[in-house]
Amino acid sequence: MFPPAAAPPGLAARCARVLLSPRARLCLLLTLLACGAAVTLWWQPQHLLTGARPARSSGPAALVLFALAYGACTSVFVPRPVLNLAAGALFGSQAGLATALAGTVLSAALTFGLGRLLGQDALRPLLRARWLTVVDRQLSEHGFRSMLVVRILPGLPFCAMNYCAAISRMGWGSYLAATALGSIPNTAAYAVAGARASTPTSPVFLAAMGFIAVSALGTLVVAWCKRKALRKG
Repeated sequence: MFPPAAAPPGLAARCARVLLSPRARLCLLLTLLACGAAVTLWWQPQHLLTGARPARSSGPAALVLFALAYGACTSVFVPRPVLNLAAGALFGSQAGLATALAGTVLSAALTFGLGRLLGQDALRPLLRARWLTVVDRQLSEHGFRSMLVVRILPGLPFCAMNYCAAISRMGWGSYLAATALGSIPNTAAYAVAGARASTPTSPVFLAAMGFIAVSALGTLVVAWCKRKALRKG
């Protein structure tokens, strides 16, 4: 006798399979990003720089709220320099730096987790271009060093790099440690510039802006030197 044929999966099982598929999870990620971007555009975080939306509370509560807002905004591609300047303008150099770094690590962890959970399975098969495989191999095999360089050099989109790292096989520890350490120099420069924005001719403000300019120039030099390596693979 032949064994009885296996019963076809039920409707619930088929729906669950579709909803948990890589493409469905990627669509969910894109939907979340779109919704987050819409809310951020409505809130208009750039008003933090003009004083049109000052902090309503002071002390630790304001720092925590700003760090949470920082993490949420930068997770949907709001530029970090805007919020770094705002942190310095609202809380001063030291507290602004600490708050911005906390928001940076929070955003990095959030986007890395979302990218790995919802996007990695769908996007990894698409890494067929030679330069993409080179970048993926660099991030996967030299995670801490690669991410440290990415964080130190400004100009690279923070959120986009987070999702690129999530698609790779980089570990959580290397990723977060490199983010926290490598983000300090430029975050500090922007926080100091924001804190001293009312005195743009002061030596401290000029030094902070000079550091930002030199860092940006360094990014261009590194990108120029690395372009041939990415093409050759």
